[in-house]
Amino acid sequence: MKTETVKVEVELQETIHKSAIKEKTDPGELQDKVASGRVVVVKNRKHQVEPLAIGEGLRTKVNANLGTSPERVDLDLELKKTETSIKYGADTIMDLSTGGDLKQIRREIIKNSNVPIGTVPIYEVICQLAKRRKTIADMESDQLFEVIEDHLEDGVDFLTVHCGVTRAALPILESYPRLTGVVSRGGSVLVRWMKHTGGENPLYEQYDRLLELAKRYDAVLSLGDGLRPGSLADATDNAQVHELTVLGELVKRAKKAGVQVMVEGPGHIPLQEVEANVLLEKKLCDGAPFYVLGPLVTDCAAGYDHISGAIGGAIAAAAGADFLCYVTPAEHLSLPDVEDVRQGVIASVIAAHAGDIAKGVSGAIDRDNLMSKARKNFDWETAFECAFDSEYARMRRGELHNHEKKCSMCGEFCAMREEIEFTTITD
Repeated sequence: MKTETVKVEVELQETIHKSAIKEKTDPGELQDKVASGRVVVVKNRKHQVEPLAIGEGLRTKVNANLGTSPERVDLDLELKKTETSIKYGADTIMDLSTGGDLKQIRREIIKNSNVPIGTVPIYEVICQLAKRRKTIADMESDQLFEVIEDHLEDGVDFLTVHCGVTRAALPILESYPRLTGVVSRGGSVLVRWMKHTGGENPLYEQYDRLLELAKRYDAVLSLGDGLRPGSLADATDNAQVHELTVLGELVKRAKKAGVQVMVEGPGHIPLQEVEANVLLEKKLCDGAPFYVLGPLVTDCAAGYDHISGAIGGAIAAAAGADFLCYVTPAEHLSLPDVEDVRQGVIASVIAAHAGDIAKGVSGAIDRDNLMSKARKNFDWETAFECAFDSEYARMRRGELHNHEKKCSMCGEFCAMREEIEFTTITD
């Protein structure tokens, strides 16, 4: 047992060292942050993938969600989304599949990805119950933990687990009714299960069991926001804050057990409350990395929710959020296609980068300075390389104009030119 412990410590040291090189930071400083829980290093011991550090002082990371639904099961499409997500800058991928052979889909995504993978195990439990024509009330805790272990054994690097949705939240939800209720799929399942059975959330009641599993595989627990607001009207309400307080307690228990955790956050949040939500999480959860969905700053951007999410994401990142979950144009409307995934990733990458500049992440602004220099020198090739979507920038520029010292909008009047010669002006 002692030999195994030493082996684990050596593996962690090597992982932290690799992460420090990748993040261009001091290994000792990174190790201190990992030890304090302000940084997590995402990598399941059974997954051959480069470790990813997420947390305080590091580059803000971006996650892309994908996966099948009961209405559309197409593994090739999901693998194409995986490829597209990575190509355009996603640091991690979450498989949220609920249709088809979930184990096969998960394993193929892991096999075809070179970034860490996350899942929400309770989704598979729901699917298992549906196939057996059973209800949510029939879910058993052992079934849930068996699925969790199965995901970890497959090499999943981080798990979303809604441990903070407890029986104590039920009267709060009843006393303070929400406009859109409980919008998290995992959270809603647990709320219904507790109402049907009268029992406590197994993920909370048997939290030590969950910690033991996570530690065995050196996986990261992403403490899900099962009571996140699904509309601006419900933002920062009693239920959300109650859950966050519970998660703060669970963060401390995880640290004591030597398990890495991050905390998930909202959701739909008005612009003026985004920073406060980030600061509240950091305060209540002892500085644990904060993983936010968007957040969306308006409920009315259907078809353009990736823009709403990027606005909220930039503010959240600037305020200290560490990890952005992308939002696509298909949010609230349909299952995203490959183009939706591309746009969603790029929007969140831009938001993360803008936040990094604002909070002074080392080297973040270097890319912008290089782009500005290239623009000044009409160095289009360098400008394309600096763009987050080089192919699209090159296409919009057009091959015919690549070497001209002007753009098609300003033409002869380009302010960047040393001299303006009116040689091609016509009536």
